[in-house]
Amino acid sequence: MAKQMTKKKTKKSVMQRKAIVKEQYFDYSLLAVLIFLVCFGLIMLYSTSSYSALVTTGDSMFYLKRQLLFTVAGFIGMFIISRINYRIYFKLAPPIYAVAIFLMFLVKFTPLGKEVNGARRWIKLPAGQQLQPSEIAKIAVILLIPALIIQMGKKYRKFKESFKILAVAGFAAFSAYFFTENLSTAIIIFGIGAVVIFVSHPNAKPYVAIAMAGIALLAIAVLYIGATLDSSDSFRMRRIVVWLQPEEHAAEGGFQVMQGLYAIGSGGLFGKGFGNSTQKMIIPEVQNDMILSVICEELGIFGAIMILLLFGLLLYRLVFIAQNAPDLFSALIVTGIFAHIGLQVILNVAVVTNVIPTTGITLPFVSYGGTSTLFLLAEMGIALGISRKIRFD
Repeated sequence: MAKQMTKKKTKKSVMQRKAIVKEQYFDYSLLAVLIFLVCFGLIMLYSTSSYSALVTTGDSMFYLKRQLLFTVAGFIGMFIISRINYRIYFKLAPPIYAVAIFLMFLVKFTPLGKEVNGARRWIKLPAGQQLQPSEIAKIAVILLIPALIIQMGKKYRKFKESFKILAVAGFAAFSAYFFTENLSTAIIIFGIGAVVIFVSHPNAKPYVAIAMAGIALLAIAVLYIGATLDSSDSFRMRRIVVWLQPEEHAAEGGFQVMQGLYAIGSGGLFGKGFGNSTQKMIIPEVQNDMILSVICEELGIFGAIMILLLFGLLLYRLVFIAQNAPDLFSALIVTGIFAHIGLQVILNVAVVTNVIPTTGITLPFVSYGGTSTLFLLAEMGIALGISRKIRFD
């Protein structure tokens, strides 16, 4: 009798263990941080854009309504994508990459290309909507680079072979720069590929050496430009000159940067209070890449630290998913998503604080931008879908 009871208990415990193993994991922590970050972004977008929207459209909630629409659509898409088996991306990655390149080609060489504020980076869509193909290129690189690494297998250990994969990211970055004249997005696309390859390659020393050499050459180039090209007519060269000497060029290209710095400085530790920014009435297109300066003015350095901590938590959850991913392919996909968001946040903060020249890089989930919001939430859907495959014994 005792033996039968022991056997029943053993069978029950085995069944319980199997049930635990089969139980589906879902990263609710990532979802919670994401929802909080997006809601915070919508609140700050309204505060930042209400004045300019009222002046230009007569509706103080114009930008908020549009962003809210894209956000709701993005969350619906995110949950749908989170239910998709990530292994399908192994076959879909090359077609998505090809479509992204083709769409960027259409921007430059067909009437479908649309110019906004002097930048031709969008494709016209029905009902007055527009699409930025370079955002598709980011996801394409996030999916294709891991697929190529897995496909290459042991050959990937050779530096020449891994360099071929880096060239794929380089071609996408070149296409973004040449077809849409978007240097900042090109940098991010190439950076995503470089980070994924650096993390996955068993011998990272050559890449570290190349990166150090590149940084040294860039520093020399910047010093040379600052010393010799003060009168240059080149748009990008002028940006670098303005970055090096913003006070002397405040009336030309340095106006936005200087006003952003004034906003940050006037905010102090705890800010002027929600909605009390004065610089948002002066800074052009403040709801885009300069929104962090208004956050600093209204909520102070404390508010800026809070939002950076939220991004830190978001990136931490992505690291957790990557470390516990069921295979290398899914781990590298999440690494690519991590690289994208991390690079974009770092570059945006650097632009707002004038550490680097202005590039037009937006703050993820906070700045205004429909296409960017949709594709960022799609990436979160991919990460959450991979988290569903995590199993804990």
